Amino acid sequence: MVEWRRDTSRWRQVANTIRARIESGTYPPGWLISEKAITDEWGIARTTARKAIAWLRDQGLIYTRPGYGSFVGPEPDDDA
Repeated sequence: MVEWRRDTSRWRQVANTIRARIESGTYPPGWLISEKAITDEWGIARTTARKAIAWLRDQGLIYTRPGYGSFVGPEPDDDA
């Protein structure tokens, strides 16, 4: 059971935890950031998971490929 803080939104707490996992190397470049895995691990709604993913993408920590999912960055250069 997750212990939620009352002074921070749930999406932000999830995003901060994922960010820490990325920065520590627990989630290496190319790691799939699965919306379903997030909802299952934290017991949150899909909209909450999507907001966390959107924030991480806005921060440049992950990238999203339509039809494939979201992954830890940096985004590979397909032209290389």
